Formats: sequence, structure tokens, C-alpha cells
Amino acid sequence: MAFRWGRGLAKVYPMFFVWLKRYMPRGIYGRAALILLLPVVILQLVMTVIFAQRNYEGVTNQMTDTVLREVELVMQVVDDAPSAAAVPATVQDRLAALDMGVTPVSASEVPTRNRMSWYDYSGRVMVARFDEYLPSFLSLDLTRPTGVHLYVQSRFGPLDLQFERRRISAQNPHQLFVYTFSFGFVMTLISFVYLRNQLRPIKRLARAAEAFGRGRHVPYTPTGAVEVRAAGAAFVDMRARIERQIEQRTLMLSGVSHDLRTPLTRMRLGLSMIDEDDAEPLLQDVDDMQGMLDAFLDFAKGTAEGEAEPLDPHVLMQTAVEDAQRAGRNVTLLPPEGDGTGTVRLRRMAILRAVDNLISNGVRYGARAEVSVLLTDKTLRIRVEDDGPGIPEDRRIEAVRPFSRLDPARNQNSGSGGVGLGLAIATDIARAHGGVLRLGSSDTLGGLRADIVIAR
Repeated sequence: MAFRWGRGLAKVYPMFFVWLKRYMPRGIYGRAALILLLPVVILQLVMTVIFAQRNYEGVTNQMTDTVLREVELVMQVVDDAPSAAAVPATVQDRLAALDMGVTPVSASEVPTRNRMSWYDYSGRVMVARFDEYLPSFLSLDLTRPTGVHLYVQSRFGPLDLQFERRRISAQNPHQLFVYTFSFGFVMTLISFVYLRNQLRPIKRLARAAEAFGRGRHVPYTPTGAVEVRAAGAAFVDMRARIERQIEQRTLMLSGVSHDLRTPLTRMRLGLSMIDEDDAEPLLQDVDDMQGMLDAFLDFAKGTAEGEAEPLDPHVLMQTAVEDAQRAGRNVTLLPPEGDGTGTVRLRRMAILRAVDNLISNGVRYGARAEVSVLLTDKTLRIRVEDDGPGIPEDRRIEAVRPFSRLDPARNQNSGSGGVGLGLAIATDIARAHGGVLRLGSSDTLGGLRADIVIAR
């Protein structure tokens, strides 16, 4: 039985943490505030409960016991009074030092229930004490401005005993609570300001890393605690190495492409001097090599062209489609989707190159292509669909790798097939904008669906 109970408890714990995780703050400020405030709040609640039970309640019980003895003495004097009318005078003559008024009342004047404020904790303690140790207790009224009105039963009928509230409960009991919460709030505020200053360098590092992931270089200097400075310095070194690597790759491929253009130009010039029928296949080979070099150069440039600027994606895609149509490609721009408006920070030439590569692939392996733009408050999606054979799902990861050619999956008879850099360039450009290139199957045309998704 214990083993089964242990297994059940082991299953409940993960479910509890999964449920709790849904309500946890997502940001570092919220989690830090929770870590800071939760112990303070719990400590204050524990101290309040302990004070209320051990001190405040205990003091109230002691003062109530004193009043109980005085009430018993008053009741003895009342029993000695000759009549109900003589009760006030008798009590005043014999117990004037108690400073307690006694008034005979009718049964209809006695409250049917105890009267007190909802926050009157000591009043509840008094009611419980009187009800337990005073047999003649009827009810208690703590709402009168004249003081406490205690209703008891005597041999002459109900009596109303009046005395000051300070005789039965501590004065200003709320002061400790006010002091506790006030100082707790002040200390929490001071701690939060200090914590904010400690978290600010982490936020700056996160913004610099996010900007670098989107292809932007944001000035950043490591600051803050030793550990944050170490992480910041490591990020600066990593960013510098990546930038040097990208620069070296660009220079290398650009240099290779430039050096190969000269012999290709000489070959083209030499082939132009021989018979046209014999030279046509060789000229086609030269054109193919020229196209490969252009693709290599585009891949080398990557996302280095220009800085990101606010652009209207609908106008930008209109330009991309018009350029493709002038180049003789069968492509159509569909009506805008989504309810988003405004601009998105994009690299104009890089996005145009990525979309042009996707359109080129679509019309190369199919008959036509369609371009659509979905803009929302949080996302930009540029979709290019074609009516070709598409790419199998198990080969889509391979398709976006540089120099990857999936001719068996695509239609080899519709073009030369390229050099395998079109999707790779589009992927790099999408990543440089903090987005992603997603490949799927077109529901409308039946071919490949390529989505460039970028967060706004």
C-alpha cells in the first residue's frame, strides 16, 4: 500500500509543477520580483499570525478576564438591589470605582446577535470569552461610540452594562500591522530598485544578442556583476569572431568569383570567333558557369547588403513580383492577408533576393508561382507557392543546405536545376532578420510552399 501511495505521489508532483509553471512570470523582472516578494510576504504573514495568536489574542483574553471578574461583582450587587429601578443607583453607590454603567432594558432592546466590525479581531475573541465564562451573557455590541455595551440576564431581566473599550482590548492594535507592512513595502521597494540595477546589464546583453541574431550591430560594453561582465565579454568576443568569419568568407568567395570571370570572358570571346553551331553548346556551358559564379557571389554577400530600415512589406513584395514578371517569370501577387498595418524593419535588397530565389525555384520546377503577404501585429509572413512536384517532407531539411540539389525530387526537365544555393540564401536571409524559412506543401497549387516568417 505504501509503495502504491509513493508511486501516486511521484505522478502528482510533476503534474503540479507543470500546472504551476503556467502561472509563473515569463520575464526576468517578474521572476526576480517573485523571488524577492514571496519570502517577504510569507514572513510578514507568519509574523502577523504569531502576533495575533500569541500576543494580541492573549492580551485580549487577559483584559477580558479582568472585566469578567468586575461583571461578576456587578451581578452580585444587582442581586442585592431591592428592585429593577434601584439597580443603577445601587451599583453606583457600591461600585463607583469600577466606572461601569448599568441600565435595565427590555427584551426587545437586546440585540439578537453580536454587533461588531468585520475586521474587529479582538471583538471576536471577547465574544468567545464572554460566551464561555459568563453564564448570564446575552450579546455584545461594539459598534456604539459610547463604548462597549454588554447585555446580560439578571433576576430583574436584561441589563445593559456600559464601559470603555480600552478596558477590554489594547489601544491602537493595528499599529504593529501598519508598521510591519509599511516597512516591508519600503524595504521591498529599495530591494526592487537595487535588483533592477543588477538586472539592467542582463537586459542590455539580451538586446545586443537579439540584435546580432537579426543581423544588426548594437554597441555593447560589458557592465554589471562579475558573472554578467564575463558573459558580456564572451559575447563580444564571439560576435567579433563571427563577424571576422563572415567577412573572410565574403572576401574569399568574392575573390574567387572575380578571378574566374576573366577566363570566362576570354573563353566567351574565343568561342564567338568560331562556327556558331559548334560554339553553341560551349557557350551554354559558359553561361551556366557564369550563373554559378553569380550564385556563389550572392551566397557570399549573404545579408551584408545595407542596413535594416522600416519598409512596407506589401509595397516591397509588389516590387519583387514586378521585377520577376519583367524577367519573364509567370508569378502573381495575391491580395494582402491579415489585419496588420505599418512597416517592418527589413533589409530591402536581402529580402528581394530571397523572394526572387524562391520565385525562380518555383517557375523553374513548375509552370507558375504565387506570392502572398500576411501581416499581423506580431508577425510578417511572405509565402511563395508553385505548382511543381514539391519536396518530400523527409528531404526538406537537406534542401535548405548550401549546394544541396534534389533533382530526383524536383522536375529535372524544367530547367538546369541551379547550383543548390537558392533556398540556402533565403534561409540565411530569414535567419538574419530573426525569422525562419519553412517549407511545406501548397494547398492551392499542389507544389512547394515556402514561408519566410519574421517577428515584428
